[in-house]
Amino acid sequence: MIKKEEGLKRRIGVLGLSANIINIIVGSGIFVLPAVVASYMGASSIIAYLFCGFLMAMVMLCFAEVGSKVTNTGGPYTYIETAFGDYAGFIAGTFAIGSNLFADAAVSNALVNIIGTAYPIFDEGWPRFLFLFVLFYGLVYINVIGLKQGIGLVKFNTMIKLIPLLLLIILGFKDVTISNLYIENMPSMKTLGETSLILFFAFQGCETGIIVGGEVINPKRTIPRAILISISVVVILYVLIQTVSQGVLGANLPNFKATPLAETAKVVMGSFGYSLLLIGAVISMFGYMSGTILNSPRIAYALSRDKVIPIKALSKIHKKFATPYIAIITHATLGFIFAISGSFEQLAVIASSSMLILYFGVAVSVIKLRKSDSEQKDVFKIPGGLLVPVLAMGIIAYFLSSLGKNEIITTILCIAVLSLVFLILRFRKNKKA
Repeated sequence: MIKKEEGLKRRIGVLGLSANIINIIVGSGIFVLPAVVASYMGASSIIAYLFCGFLMAMVMLCFAEVGSKVTNTGGPYTYIETAFGDYAGFIAGTFAIGSNLFADAAVSNALVNIIGTAYPIFDEGWPRFLFLFVLFYGLVYINVIGLKQGIGLVKFNTMIKLIPLLLLIILGFKDVTISNLYIENMPSMKTLGETSLILFFAFQGCETGIIVGGEVINPKRTIPRAILISISVVVILYVLIQTVSQGVLGANLPNFKATPLAETAKVVMGSFGYSLLLIGAVISMFGYMSGTILNSPRIAYALSRDKVIPIKALSKIHKKFATPYIAIITHATLGFIFAISGSFEQLAVIASSSMLILYFGVAVSVIKLRKSDSEQKDVFKIPGGLLVPVLAMGIIAYFLSSLGKNEIITTILCIAVLSLVFLILRFRKNKKA
């Protein structure tokens, strides 16, 4: 099940991979999430976090099992391609690349917007362009010169972004009013479902964090452990943040949808706290960008390595630094173009639905790989037979059914177009052969 990786070196351990995953998941969303969730469910928001954490754990257990069997670089693309072949891999890889590119463009714009509030010169024009250019290509340089430097930056960003959040949690409990946490009425299943749909997207990122599977030490043990550690940390962190925010601001929490954590910190620590959380938001967004420039290009590398896309250059490994440098430069360039054009906004919904489709494909891959590789030893296996993958598939199907008619049609059209492209590429490949 392990394909030969040409030139990549296994240097990432449990701590590094866990930090990588947490860094991707805990992005800019957590700094606005509490107010959005509170607007739906008020004090009962904690239930949605626990419910969504359980749902996401089911999906990530599927990732843990297939990640212990398929240990090459590429993440969900590699899992699906191994289980179902080139066509499924091409669709999955393209969706993964597109989703990550649009997310990169969105977060980089949010980052420059926040900086623009303090320094208006960056709001538009050449200063904004140059800021985005330096952001993308500065991270390209760090990640091209070596995986050690890239994963080192990820570990640093993970620690730095968590400090203001942990300070808010630790210091904030003294200002929590118990009555603000009192649940008067339990939420309906409809409300819980709608809220969990939002939170589901907030928990995304683990699939990006494990793309570096081909560079992980002892992946059959490291990947499952890192996934379970990171998801547990994120669920606990999110629940505590929501508890403090709700307990401090109470019914006023939904009124601060732009900066709920900064407003909470303002009550707890004064103006220093407000500035600290704003700086934390900038660091978090930068941390996300550093993580995604490290991870996402590995999908294009894997697609080229497996000859799913006919662009050999993307699978080239730097002779000195042992990194897929062409894939990194290409990914960052496309992300930079989307960021300065803003066209990614029209495709945000497609990006979200494509990630759900990827999750569904990974859950199905668990069942397929169990049947085809029953003899494989020393791998992680989800307890309970097929209960978890089937439950994960049902959860994802539920979320996909919540998409609007136009969104569903657009997604189907995208799959149809990609299928046509795949057939053309396959025809050209067979003709050359």
